[in-house]
Amino acid sequence: MECWVPLFQIFLNSPCPETEASLWLQQSFNQPEATAISTTSFLSLLTRPTEITNTGSPSPSHTKRVMWIQTLPNAIQARILSFLLYDCQRFCETNLCQLAETMLKEGKELDFWVKRAAHQLLDVVSRSTHEWLSCLNLDSEEEQMEDEFRSLPDCLKKDNVNDTDLMFPWLPISQKQFNLAKQYNSCGENDDHMTEFEEDKREIVDEVIEEVDEEVIREVGEYLNPQVEEMAERLKDSLLSLQSTAKAVGLAGEIRQLCKGGGQALAILGIIEPWRADDETAAVLVSNLLDGNEDELGWPSHVLCSVILPKLLVLKEPVSRVLLTATLEYSKVHQRASEYALLLPMILIMDGINSPICDVITRIVRESLHPGHVSSFCQKLLSEEDNLKKFICLPYHQCLIGNKLVWTESLFNLMQNILNHNIHLTQDSVDRLIQHAWESAHRFSKSLKFGNFLLCFVTKCSPMLKSQKTLLIEATQHTNTLVTKSVLSKLSSL
Repeated sequence: MECWVPLFQIFLNSPCPETEASLWLQQSFNQPEATAISTTSFLSLLTRPTEITNTGSPSPSHTKRVMWIQTLPNAIQARILSFLLYDCQRFCETNLCQLAETMLKEGKELDFWVKRAAHQLLDVVSRSTHEWLSCLNLDSEEEQMEDEFRSLPDCLKKDNVNDTDLMFPWLPISQKQFNLAKQYNSCGENDDHMTEFEEDKREIVDEVIEEVDEEVIREVGEYLNPQVEEMAERLKDSLLSLQSTAKAVGLAGEIRQLCKGGGQALAILGIIEPWRADDETAAVLVSNLLDGNEDELGWPSHVLCSVILPKLLVLKEPVSRVLLTATLEYSKVHQRASEYALLLPMILIMDGINSPICDVITRIVRESLHPGHVSSFCQKLLSEEDNLKKFICLPYHQCLIGNKLVWTESLFNLMQNILNHNIHLTQDSVDRLIQHAWESAHRFSKSLKFGNFLLCFVTKCSPMLKSQKTLLIEATQHTNTLVTKSVLSKLSSL
């Protein structure tokens, strides 16, 4: 295990883990003393059975057997799968398929980006296998390209070897018998695999796309019991007439009990309108509305989108300390709820984020979220796929939120703050940022905030800018700020 520590440090810390890991692996192969390092031994380590405690079981002693890779943080799992996809030619395709399939069997319990990386890996290696199987012309060149883990050595691939001759004096198998057995086994394995892949492919994609939607809108338009509606109206009046925050604790318990007992929590919260409470009361509500056993995309998200989010969507001046502290503490415990019910809708605000909203998001990113979580969040945010930008909010506030990023000075400032927090962006996220910077250069030609973003971007992500260096130089040349020359100087040295 110790010999793999440098590789896992790359997955943990490197801004370009795929290329650095591939280079490290190649260099390790060339070291004569590194006999334990091979692609096979690496896959064996990742797939090694490990016993963990099953958190979903009522019995604390109940354990669950998983692969060793599944015990790692989600961000590391996604990076490892991305590396296996990047360097898949070095690995056995059958083993890669088995690894990806086993991870995808976790279904909804699997992290979004881990699931996506596993699906991409399975898609690529399965397509490669399928293309090989489709070439049934024995004279074609593609048919002769066999998997390096299954092919014969060159010394046995001789035209003058008779089918009836023994392969070796000590091995009583002829060349013809071996070829027949190999063809039968290969076709059987791959046909079964391709059948399973085609059956599961659409189901996997649907689970990823609809994972957020399952918890959101279905309650609001349904019929609400008149008694429940009447109680919700009474709680609304009590909330608006509170004289002390001490009474807010008891009121939070009543709201939680009504939402849990009456169902349709979003509809009930829409009647109570808890976002109309003052900041001190809202902080008390957020701290006392949970009991600690909820699903992240359920009740915790509903609390955020009904108490905190509406206040922040209309923020025009710095947020109060009491509300910010409550938001930060809540987001530390419920990071996924914070992503879908707070960060995404705030960043997608219709008119674009302003400076106070930028400051709030920056504090959440720095103090509440794991760096790997922020990296995957940025990849989702910068993606062109609208399905990846699903968020949770009440219908009353959807008119304030769009489905596209509006690139304001404050949004570029937010990206600069994220980079200064040493968040590692993926190559596709960097490419998207370059494109948006190029498109926005004319509008912000004299903006120092935009210029500072470019300077930070070039400094922090220089290894990943070479492919689009010309586009970034063109964007910088359209600016005229105090840092323009510094940015151009750094770009010229790439």
